[in-house]
Amino acid sequence: MSFMDTLKDKLGMSKGKASDAMRQHGDKVDQGIDKAGDAVDSKTGSKYSSQVDTGQDKAKDAARNYGEQGGGQS
Repeated sequence: MSFMDTLKDKLGMSKGKASDAMRQHGDKVDQGIDKAGDAVDSKTGSKYSSQVDTGQDKAKDAARNYGEQGGGQS
């Protein structure tokens, strides 16, 4: 199960609603990903900074792609 599918399930959203939310509020999703990554970085004493940054970038890309593809629908 993909990251976005897991998130959708946790929020109880349909795929269409989740992808609509991504398109409308992508900037807030990006901010949330940044905030979560910064918290991890802080807790680990910046020991894994490059890995956290990579994870943030991949999560943002996955979220954007999910919104653009209509929630994984073809």
